[in-house]
Amino acid sequence: QVQLVESGGGLVQAGDSLRLSCAASGRTFSWYTLGWFRQAPGKEREFVAAIRWSISSTYYGDSVKGRFTISRDNAQDIMYLQMNSLKPEDTAVYYCAAKSDSGNYYRWDLFDYWGQGTQVTVSS
Repeated sequence: QVQLVESGGGLVQAGDSLRLSCAASGRTFSWYTLGWFRQAPGKEREFVAAIRWSISSTYYGDSVKGRFTISRDNAQDIMYLQMNSLKPEDTAVYYCAAKSDSGNYYRWDLFDYWGQGTQVTVSS
């Protein structure tokens, strides 16, 4: 069983930075894809970023490309999302997720394991 625990959310102003963490346990993640998704009130869950654990290939949603960076610490099984130049439209609950293959990383419905979510609020 995989456990994912997010942390690092909070209230910031537009233009600020924030780093989210996702501590993963319960499996060897070398063949996994881990991702970040977000969901704002009244909106569908949106792909933010994903990383293939073994080769560190990274993927980003169009709305965050160039501002957010996904990374991982192999030794501690922690995934990060560094968020820079935050905008009010980035306000959402951010979830980390994991699945045991590498395809369709942008589809939240194909991820098997989820964290509880962490709130990010960006004020204008």
